[in-house]
Amino acid sequence: MSSLMRGELELARLELTEKAKHTGKGAGAFGAAGLVALYGVAALIAAAIIALALVMDAWLAAVLVGVVLLVIAGGIALFGKKQVSEGTPMKPERATENLRRDVDAVKHRHAEDHTPRSTP
Repeated sequence: MSSLMRGELELARLELTEKAKHTGKGAGAFGAAGLVALYGVAALIAAAIIALALVMDAWLAAVLVGVVLLVIAGGIALFGKKQVSEGTPMKPERATENLRRDVDAVKHRHAEDHTPRSTP
């Protein structure tokens, strides 16, 4: 019985490790998306300043750079969302279900062993 419990605990540990990795990657991707979005906002701000100070083609280039950076940030954010959703909820679902089945089997067997038998 104790080896069965150790096996289930090991499965739970492996599941939680896998989920934590996905959550960590997702959190890192959200951080990267925020940084890239900040650069996009900075480029758009620079474009607005250039557009107001000098009405020429330089501002159009700055707007284009800002839009491209924001599109990249959107892609990184979508990746982060996917990683976080794969890592949640933070519970070992397979190990919990296996443990539930094991407990039910032990209860069933215990009930069979202690059922009064009729004697002829």
